[in-house]
Amino acid sequence: MARTRGFDTEAVVARAMELFWVRGYEATSIRDLTHHLGLGQGSLYAAFGDKDGLYRAALEHYRTTYATAALRTLEREGDARAAIRALLLERVRIAAEGGRGCLLINAATERLPQDRPTRRIVRDVLDANQEALAGLLRAAAERGELSPRHDPETLAAFLVTFLNGLLVSAKVTPDVRALEPLVEVAVAAIE
Repeated sequence: MARTRGFDTEAVVARAMELFWVRGYEATSIRDLTHHLGLGQGSLYAAFGDKDGLYRAALEHYRTTYATAALRTLEREGDARAAIRALLLERVRIAAEGGRGCLLINAATERLPQDRPTRRIVRDVLDANQEALAGLLRAAAERGELSPRHDPETLAAFLVTFLNGLLVSAKVTPDVRALEPLVEVAVAAIE
């Protein structure tokens, strides 16, 4: 008979995500994880296979919470510029909190190019961001809010690239007020 887990897997993954987000993959040991999560090594290995399995679960949790919430920001605003401004400012606020940056960008800079599963997760999120922004910008172009000289797909790729750099900057300089003017420059490019 299979043994039932004595812990809430989702809560454990969320707590592991926070630890990886603050410390990174390499600086987080199995001992750190078991202590932080209140689990024995056997339970951790039984549930996630190994540290990599827990890390991927944490990245997926980040994707389904923070990254998905960021895309919902685009749906709440009326015009494209306001939606993009709100998205960028919200992402900067989260990344600047405690100087921890963005977990996915941290993962990309720490684990790539060697870690293919991490690359896939990061790439999927970046592609989803770019697709959502391109859709928003295509709709804005159809409403006449976007100059015909801009290709929505290229502008969306620029915004994702800008956001990635902005998230690194938020880790280096965790001061939202210092980064807000940069957001305004990016938004001004959307004409």
